[in-house]
Amino acid sequence: MSNINKKKAALHNLGCKVNAYETDAMRRMLVEDGYEIVDFAEPADVYVVNTCSVTNIADKKSRQMLHRARKMNPNAVVVAAGCYVQTNQGELGADPGVDILIGNNKKHELIDFLHAFEEGQKRGGRLVNTVNINYRQGYEALNIAEPGHTRAFVKVQDGCDQFCSYCIIPYARGRARSRALFDVLSEVNMLAANGCKEVVLSGIHLSSYGQDIGEDLLHLVEETAKTEGIQRIRLGSLEPGIVTEEFAKAISGIKKVCPHFHLSLQSGCDATLRRMNRKYSTQEYEKSCGYLRRYFAHPAITTDVIVGFPGETEEEFAQTKDFLQNIRFYEMHIFKYSRREGTKAAAMAGQVKEEVKARRSAQLIALAHDMSKEFGEYYLGKETEALMEEAYLEGGRRYFVGHTKEYVKVALETEKNLANTCITGRVEGKVKDGLYLLVEF
Repeated sequence: MSNINKKKAALHNLGCKVNAYETDAMRRMLVEDGYEIVDFAEPADVYVVNTCSVTNIADKKSRQMLHRARKMNPNAVVVAAGCYVQTNQGELGADPGVDILIGNNKKHELIDFLHAFEEGQKRGGRLVNTVNINYRQGYEALNIAEPGHTRAFVKVQDGCDQFCSYCIIPYARGRARSRALFDVLSEVNMLAANGCKEVVLSGIHLSSYGQDIGEDLLHLVEETAKTEGIQRIRLGSLEPGIVTEEFAKAISGIKKVCPHFHLSLQSGCDATLRRMNRKYSTQEYEKSCGYLRRYFAHPAITTDVIVGFPGETEEEFAQTKDFLQNIRFYEMHIFKYSRREGTKAAAMAGQVKEEVKARRSAQLIALAHDMSKEFGEYYLGKETEALMEEAYLEGGRRYFVGHTKEYVKVALETEKNLANTCITGRVEGKVKDGLYLLVEF
């Protein structure tokens, strides 16, 4: 089929890395069905918006992108998929600007839905599948094993059983469920065959991987590491409870595992953690960090922090700030608490004023910058290995940039195309803030 006759499809992703993986999977389905993929800002016959509902702001952005699609081509088929569909069916069902609604766990049927709509079988109707959070339905089969990736995210788990008081995701994604080990390994093997050298094992609640199918995360990592061609394995966000001494010791023995760990924190105050319904204390969290530092030379530990959670006093915020300073993270993602209707936290007393959230957020962002700089500068004068990704121009010079195993961004000055190549060298300065100069041996 020539490009002139091909139907055009455009996709837009909102939200997390799991959503991004699913968007890539839907893009692949469209290509296999004969569509030409175009930028979302271009005219298209089909627009797919993979929505997010983690905050009220995410809901708003999802609505905006759906309306933008309809405005760009009033005759296009507009598809809303994902979490916002799951949590706002009534609102979207009444929106005449959206043609097809696909809830979570049904994205693999995108092409069937499009064909049915085009045939007139469902015109004017709403095609919706919702996840019943009261039981564990099967894991949705999706994959993205396409050539051209240096680093690829591999979704291995979906759903969450934690029910943190601020979070809508268990209602949007359903109960925790795991992808079969053989299916994960099949995709990893295909990625390796297509030249991918680094995989990131990802999930909505990655730490619960395997609990429903008689597996566990450590075994998944061990088996993934056996894949020829895969040189690096990263882990998505982990709950601190999974990082026991036994886990840290075992994972450190798998040489392909990158010493780069995102341990979800949210608050450095025990009273706030209890209100959040988090399942650990600050003491337990600190122990998990200690185990990683015992078995890895200089692990990059990153985290998320919410400021201004309902009831957070100045004293509680000070406790959080002190805790963060004590742990010394590589990166911290700082979020101002966003009231999310449908969660327990939305109805809590002691909602914090926006100006207070902004002040606290600014303090932690400044702290995060200082700690990230401290972590990166540790490598000045040291030997390291980087997986190179893309060309980059700065100050009239051409570089190739990549990341070390700790996810420190480095640049090597060269005219060569080093994409998907591992380079060993010494860090000898900075190209700019957050980008370190690598000199090849």
